[in-house]
Amino acid sequence: MSSNHEAPARRWPGRRALSRTGAAAAAVVLGGAILTGCGGGDDSGSAAGQVPETVRSQLAAVAGLGQGASTVLTATGAGVDIYQAPNAPRPTSTLSNPNENGAPRVFLVQARMPGWWQVLLPVEPNGSTGWVKAEQVTASQTPYRIVVARGAHKLRLFNNDQMIAEEPVAIGTTDTPTPGGRFFLMELLRPSNPNGAYGPYAFGLSGFSTSMESFGGRDPVIGIHGTNEPGSIGRDVSHGCIRLSNDSITRLAQTVPLGTPVEIVA
Repeated sequence: MSSNHEAPARRWPGRRALSRTGAAAAAVVLGGAILTGCGGGDDSGSAAGQVPETVRSQLAAVAGLGQGASTVLTATGAGVDIYQAPNAPRPTSTLSNPNENGAPRVFLVQARMPGWWQVLLPVEPNGSTGWVKAEQVTASQTPYRIVVARGAHKLRLFNNDQMIAEEPVAIGTTDTPTPGGRFFLMELLRPSNPNGAYGPYAFGLSGFSTSMESFGGRDPVIGIHGTNEPGSIGRDVSHGCIRLSNDSITRLAQTVPLGTPVEIVA
């Protein structure tokens, strides 16, 4: 376990809104328990659905799977239909827009083919994917990528593969660990009390606890947020959420757009 005496962090980029879905000004203001869970686990789940070989052969890799720019989709209507495969006769589910907390519905792209996008889904199990029709979304790109190194208790922000910031974090305990895997920033919430447990901002991730079935009677969503316990930074103390200092989460909220990939590693 690392101490609270951390090396000086790299300077963050200037405070500017890079996307209408990522600007801090667009954060959804909520009171009370804004994140429904701070649970954790160790591995991401398997992808949902199998793509037929005839479809797989048409897939085009999308930039941003682990490096460089990533493609982000934003819903344009009241909902987005999710298909198991592009040739599926009907959708398996529909995700509302905005989501249940009032945030724009976004997805992180995994692959594409004409008229379709394969996306990472904000559903259980972690790592689930599905297909959406291009006509129901608009596409944009983000150069940003977040990597959380649990062992080092560090959050690192990359811009086009160049690390531009590094900050100490708190993570989950042994009983409620922070899950490993690839996720994305699903929503940005602004607590009504900036001096509360979540600090001034809280990102909800597309991942869930695998050690808790629920939190406060709702799905145990993982988050990145501020804290009113700065002494906890650098330790294993949370229910799985990633805690930053309030200054750091504010800078992050004012820099990265929704849909930004988040890789949680050992």
